[in-house]
Amino acid sequence: MEIYQIILIALFVYLGSIGSIVGNTIGWYTLGRPLVAALVVGVILGDVQTAMIVGIPLQIMYMGNVTPGGAVAWDLSYATYIGVTGAIVFGNGLDTAQVIGLAVVFAGIGGLVGQIMWNISYALNLPLNRVANKYAEAGETKKMFIPNVVMGQSIGFVCRFIPAIIVLTSMTAASAQADFATIIPGWVTIALGIFGGMMASLGMGIILSFLLKKKYHLAIFLAGFILVTYFSLSTMAVAVVAIITSILYYVAVSSLETKKGVA
Repeated sequence: MEIYQIILIALFVYLGSIGSIVGNTIGWYTLGRPLVAALVVGVILGDVQTAMIVGIPLQIMYMGNVTPGGAVAWDLSYATYIGVTGAIVFGNGLDTAQVIGLAVVFAGIGGLVGQIMWNISYALNLPLNRVANKYAEAGETKKMFIPNVVMGQSIGFVCRFIPAIIVLTSMTAASAQADFATIIPGWVTIALGIFGGMMASLGMGIILSFLLKKKYHLAIFLAGFILVTYFSLSTMAVAVVAIITSILYYVAVSSLETKKGVA
């Protein structure tokens, strides 16, 4: 990787975090999502195809990840940006299962680093409350942005950007010295790829448990699955079919309820 690519990816690791300068909606809930992160990394490294191949499984794997009360069990921003980058940098010449396995390996490394840095960031932010209280007690409300924005964002930036730079630089140095595929046995990456598929199934199962409210909803889900698997339709085509079906269903039900009301 070039230095500008390392800087850009590390910058997005920060922007995709909770409470970054772009806010939670654009940051954690958009740039921090695995599929979006994969696209960003793919564009930066010039390999969108590989990025999306590993980004989709990572998105499904971490689909059930939640942050109750702000508790981050696994840092998605770190995990996916580092995971996708590792898969692209070290995945040349490997098959799809092995590339996904590499992504899972590096996602684990990135997620662990992110979790540690998140806890450090929490600890460093605690004294800022006292600074903010002092300004509030003195009635200097115009200075409240100093602890809340300037100091808070500085801590968040340092805890995410700098470690990401270190990890990405280490990956670049390792890729220049040896082929990562020779360091990790093939069976390990294949096993991790299989594990990633199991995690993807678990993530999808969690989502379905929330979406399928009635028994016949399962038939609708299976219909979409069959259209993709056996009729080779793209997900976009299935989405269009679903929209048309939903509209027809809504019109039919509305007409039926209108007739009942008139009767």
